[in-house]
Amino acid sequence: MSEMQVYVNDILELVKQRDPDQIEFQNTAKEVLTSIVPFLEKNPKYKNEKLLERIIEPERVISFRVAWEDDKNEIQVNRGYRVQMNSAIGPYKGGLRFHPSVNLSILKFLAFEQVFKNSLTGLPIGGGKGGSDFDPKGKTDNEVMKFCQAFMTELYRHIGPNIDVPAGDIGVGGREIGYLFGQYKRVRDAYDNGVLTGKGLTYGGSLTRTEATGYGLLYFVKNMLDAKNISLKDKVVVISGSGNVATYAIEKAQEFGAKVVTCSDSNGYVYDANGIDLAAVKEIKEIHRGRIKEYLNYHKDAEYHEGCQGVWGVKCDIALPCATQEEINLDSAKKLVANGCKVVGEGANMPSTLEAIDYFLKNNVLFAPAKAANAGGVAVSALEMSQNSERLHWTFEEVDNKLKEIMENIYKNAKKNAEEFGDPDNLVMGANIAGFKKVAEAMSAQGVV
Repeated sequence: MSEMQVYVNDILELVKQRDPDQIEFQNTAKEVLTSIVPFLEKNPKYKNEKLLERIIEPERVISFRVAWEDDKNEIQVNRGYRVQMNSAIGPYKGGLRFHPSVNLSILKFLAFEQVFKNSLTGLPIGGGKGGSDFDPKGKTDNEVMKFCQAFMTELYRHIGPNIDVPAGDIGVGGREIGYLFGQYKRVRDAYDNGVLTGKGLTYGGSLTRTEATGYGLLYFVKNMLDAKNISLKDKVVVISGSGNVATYAIEKAQEFGAKVVTCSDSNGYVYDANGIDLAAVKEIKEIHRGRIKEYLNYHKDAEYHEGCQGVWGVKCDIALPCATQEEINLDSAKKLVANGCKVVGEGANMPSTLEAIDYFLKNNVLFAPAKAANAGGVAVSALEMSQNSERLHWTFEEVDNKLKEIMENIYKNAKKNAEEFGDPDNLVMGANIAGFKKVAEAMSAQGVV
């Protein structure tokens, strides 16, 4: 075992000792740090500077109470968080997640991933993440508004266009961003356009932001396939989720000529052998805020299956997990490979377990890791920040073309680093090294802070 492998193992042991209950954070630290060992061996100065000891610690963690009143005039209390992980290359940037599963481990994992994802975009943004264990599902618009106002009444103290710029994530869409922005404007008595991204088009939002993560995923996967002279046309694609990422991944996959046969929500998944009717999915989810099983009201010949894990047993050429973290475990990975799946592109944040990723790589599956493949959302968020700073509004085509260019550059950068460090098809290693390198250089240049 090399000196740098020992160093990384010591850091991972330190993470376990300090945060024994934070399994998600431990996993992402292991995924990133073990893959950058070849880079550290060529750059031993980072060990001397104790850079890993610093990079695994958030610069700031904010936790606060969110008390609000529901429509029955009953007081509800939730927990709110913001993890400001790293600002070496720019203001903290990352989404807010409203979901019952939210805890500090999940947010630290997401913030850590966000640091390197944001670095990969080539744009000047650091990494952060936040949210609450509040569940918007089943709440009225009035209840969501009251919660968002209570949440922002505390959060506003810690954010700003040049400090920390939150965006949306699971449970936080255009409705929630609007309420959050309105409350920020009220308590700050200022129109800081760039304080949040994912805003509505009438008050500083960017065209293509809604589509960005799903579109970006397909742009990355297409770059990966083009390098192997493989076409997306007529490929059978399995997609999980039915939120923004999944919806626009389906849309772009269909534009590229692929046949998408599944989508899902937290209750179960639908399988449509004729290809998913995206208009029906949008009506169910975006207009009615319904459950995906309602798809059968539109297509009687489709199938609905309770539970989400079964979706990875559907035979396909390409799998695009777009729902949530760790949705593909080792058993699911084995089913995908056994059924002939040759490509996996991560649309959600770290949706594959470490064991699943290792199995894909060992079985020659072309694997597009989340921090590279799903960076389109934060890239367009940064473009929204640029438009806000310049008081400009770019066309859909302008933003989409910039997104294509960014995703192509991310692919090339990940591929170049994978090749340089000896494993040309290991884009996990390539993306981690490419993202880490920029942050490490900035941290080193700025001294011990």
